[in-house]
Amino acid sequence: MKPILIYVASEDWAFVSHRLPMARAARDAGFDVHVATSVGSSADAIRAEGFTIHPIPFRRGGLSPLSAISTILALRKIKRTLSPSIVHHVGMQICVLGGISSLGMTTPQVNAMTGLGYAFTSTTARALLLRIVIAVALRFLLNRDHAIFLVQNPDDRAALETIGIDPNRLVRIPGSGVDTDKLLPMPEPAGPITVGFAGRLLTSKGIRALVGAHRILRALGVDVRLRIAGDPDLANPDSVSFEDAKQWNNEPGITWLGHVYDITSLWRDSHIAALPSHREGLPKSLLEAAACARPLIATDAPGCREIAIHDQTGLLVPIENPQALADAIGKLATSPELRMRYGAAARRLVVEKMSAQAIGAAIVDLYNEQIQRTS
Repeated sequence: MKPILIYVASEDWAFVSHRLPMARAARDAGFDVHVATSVGSSADAIRAEGFTIHPIPFRRGGLSPLSAISTILALRKIKRTLSPSIVHHVGMQICVLGGISSLGMTTPQVNAMTGLGYAFTSTTARALLLRIVIAVALRFLLNRDHAIFLVQNPDDRAALETIGIDPNRLVRIPGSGVDTDKLLPMPEPAGPITVGFAGRLLTSKGIRALVGAHRILRALGVDVRLRIAGDPDLANPDSVSFEDAKQWNNEPGITWLGHVYDITSLWRDSHIAALPSHREGLPKSLLEAAACARPLIATDAPGCREIAIHDQTGLLVPIENPQALADAIGKLATSPELRMRYGAAARRLVVEKMSAQAIGAAIVDLYNEQIQRTS
């Protein structure tokens, strides 16, 4: 019989967007892949891959104990019914709830920290309290013999060690994999220099700083365009409102596109990719832009600097510094040579270290290693 692998993800669209390369590699390596998630519009896409989907009640960002209990009970039932060979929890909230649902079980767990999120980027009282609660929960729920933590960058590894996670349980794999056969280098578009942004519209993703940088450049008479792909995330306290996002369309040179299904269209129409985020795991938007040979602008922050390497694949700027961001955009806007050099280097980095093939092979090796270690 095929070994059963269960992915537990917050929402079906998030699994499709961020976990397909890993899941496909596991399927191709002989695993029977199951996905436990909150079901929405992407369920058919999951089934089309040959994966079995299991609906669970889940509300991302929710703090209701009753809601958490229903999620825990649903996951526990699925795990007891399937008796999986390994379980892959995705995201901080899922890792905590999944850890509770696995109490008393010895099934190997991969707990993927895809970026430490709002609790670790915000300085509000609520975030600080959440950070304490999360630290305690992770130490006592997941610091167990059959569990490991999967991180995407060295900074997140160090942060988890700081809150008491056993270093021997920490494994780093850089990202979730990018299809470099589908995302290919593109020629620059004609027309004014255009900066592309792809991501949730959160202050912590740097979207307000990026809009501020664009305003600085326009005030100086620089004809730079900004195309914003993504929606507000009202489950996150850091989110921009829909009203603010709509207002950007009224500013000269800014286009808010909303959710973009074909991300290649954004990079085809952009000269530069920007993500001035406060903290990332390893940002998918920059990985995809790099695969398309676009130069990168990002903040010198965890996760971002793993792909946006200063003066190699792009430029790094301080967090929440619109002036420095405007200066970086202006520098690339006036230098076709820099854009071409950085874009080519970004493409090479993704192909060599962060492709779907490389990440898929690494995750399958990790699954097999954990199954053998705990058998």
